[in-house]
Amino acid sequence: MCLGIPGQIVEIVDPEKNLAKVAISGIRREVNITCIVDKDHPVNSCLGEWVLVHVGFAMTRIEEEEAKKTLALLQELGEAQKELESMTSTIK
Repeated sequence: MCLGIPGQIVEIVDPEKNLAKVAISGIRREVNITCIVDKDHPVNSCLGEWVLVHVGFAMTRIEEEEAKKTLALLQELGEAQKELESMTSTIK
């Protein structure tokens, strides 16, 4: 399964190469934003936008509210996974 992680574009690193920094849960990563730019939506207009990031590419723009809901859900799933792992380790 492929999963896009929401992040916010916080810096344009190299406009000619379509590279930007995205903040994902407090961690900043460089990503390629080629998939979300075009003549009507140039690189510099992407600053501050929320995007779904997958394997180093911003795949699509999303609304901030949707991004925050998705991040909360992913955090809940992570907590549930940790709980399942701890239950499994106590059974052995």
